[in-house]
Amino acid sequence: MVFPETVEVDFIAPRHLAGGGDPAWVTVPLHRACGWSHGDDPLLPRVLLSSPDQKALLRLEPDPDGQWWTLSHAAEPDRPAWYASFGAHTPVELIAAVTDTLTTPAPAPGAPRDPYETLRHFAWSPPTIGGEGLVSPHGTAYVQRLGSAEGPGAWFAEATLDPDRRPIWQARFDEHTSPRLVAAFTAALADPKPLWRPSSRRSVPARAEHVVTRRSVDVRTSLVASALEGRAQSLAGRRGNSPADAIPPRRPAAKDSRSR
Repeated sequence: MVFPETVEVDFIAPRHLAGGGDPAWVTVPLHRACGWSHGDDPLLPRVLLSSPDQKALLRLEPDPDGQWWTLSHAAEPDRPAWYASFGAHTPVELIAAVTDTLTTPAPAPGAPRDPYETLRHFAWSPPTIGGEGLVSPHGTAYVQRLGSAEGPGAWFAEATLDPDRRPIWQARFDEHTSPRLVAAFTAALADPKPLWRPSSRRSVPARAEHVVTRRSVDVRTSLVASALEGRAQSLAGRRGNSPADAIPPRRPAAKDSRSR
């Protein structure tokens, strides 16, 4: 079988409306570069990945009424248990920013710690009609930290074309999630660089077509095919090992539960 030398790719902006993308962008590097083990249950349409220390669990499960991705972490001496969740159309690059930060031993130099910092840098502004949080320049994404008299609470982000309609996707981080992880998510969310998606797949939600900018480019097939491998190699390098070295002996599948 002969494969074409090039493939058409769409570069889509704003990135929060690019569609979910390939889940392997998150799951494969976690397994290959970070040693997360996975359960094997071919009869169920879900993925479970657990960290080598068995403290973190990533769950991907199609749920038409809720969040498709859930990342939960057990309690540690300096932090209670926490979790984050992401809707089906959350771009995988935003989720990967969280898992990459979680699995990297030390913060990258200059990495933001305040989740609002990068948003302000890219001209996100407070809502025009009162309220807390920041809104993207396009008016199609919103980030807020909830709170009460008892103190600050969970972080909440969403992409929507109309505040009165169901959001395209939502992301939630409970109040115990490290600000460093939330900041990694918001930095990836605010990044003005477009995301690429194969032109053959309809990734942008239909009702967002009139808002996005789409630029189609012919890219060498070999570059597209090697993108995921390159990402795994890069993440392994940040951790100081190789993808092959990072895979530990097979562990039992993680328990089917969520830490709260």
